[in-house]
Amino acid sequence: MHTTMPDIAHSADALQTGKLDWVGMGNIELPLLFTSKGLSDTHVTAKADAFVNLQKEDAKGIHMSRLFLALDTLSCEQSLTPKTLTQVLDSFISSHQDLSNAAKVSITFELPLRRPSLLSKKQGWKSYPITITAILVDGVAQIELGVDVTYSSTCPCSAALARQLIQNAFADKFQQATVDTEQVHAWLGTTEGVLATPHSQRSIANIKVLLPADSEEFDILALIDQVEDELKTPVQAAVKREDEQEFARLNGQNLMFCEDAARKLKALFEHTAYQDFYIKINHYESLHAHDAVAYAVKGIENGYKA
Repeated sequence: MHTTMPDIAHSADALQTGKLDWVGMGNIELPLLFTSKGLSDTHVTAKADAFVNLQKEDAKGIHMSRLFLALDTLSCEQSLTPKTLTQVLDSFISSHQDLSNAAKVSITFELPLRRPSLLSKKQGWKSYPITITAILVDGVAQIELGVDVTYSSTCPCSAALARQLIQNAFADKFQQATVDTEQVHAWLGTTEGVLATPHSQRSIANIKVLLPADSEEFDILALIDQVEDELKTPVQAAVKREDEQEFARLNGQNLMFCEDAARKLKALFEHTAYQDFYIKINHYESLHAHDAVAYAVKGIENGYKA
């Protein structure tokens, strides 16, 4: 005798009634085909968090398998675009009629990009952590694109102190009234001539932007290029000696506190089409055991908070 399997989420009484902001699943393994302007479609191994709200106060729970299967369709039959992501959210809600009117999905993955060196024009791989978060509420979708960009920051204070030491060493070395140019040139090429260097460190800019409502495609490459071009000192992949020398020059000509980096990027994003932006600057200090951190947001009503 065949009997209908029980559906506890649908038929059982809730132990405690009440609405819930989000209910769903986290860390779902999800191979995806990522589509973005200027790039070939890229296979990535992602992790996804999927949620709906629970509006029906006496409902026992949601149907999590329906969220999972909607994401599986995206994984197996489609590529990841703003349109397909919105379709996934719509599927979340339509499969939870009378229970939910809002859906959210967050997808994280590493995006490998071929990046040229500074001067030698060699190529190498760099991976960028990407987070795409989309929310659909009462038929209105918002899509957020996030990326972490790693760069080098050299301390302006440390640079000034190092220059002073070099000046003092120069004065001690060349006390005579007449200075021989070739002798000074040779001295500057020794460790005695440059006896101090400023401290620098690997730093990360955590960027989140809210895409325009009419966005039909992702453009992660443009976002990364904008940030790296503004900061001037992104970490490198393939490096020959001429590239390392150019990197040293760029660091010396672009000294920055975390405040400088945050202000540079805030000024950059204020002149873009993004609806909103969030910036967190992390300088992982080599001098200190703690980090130097700065935040900046666009500052719109109901927007990102620092």
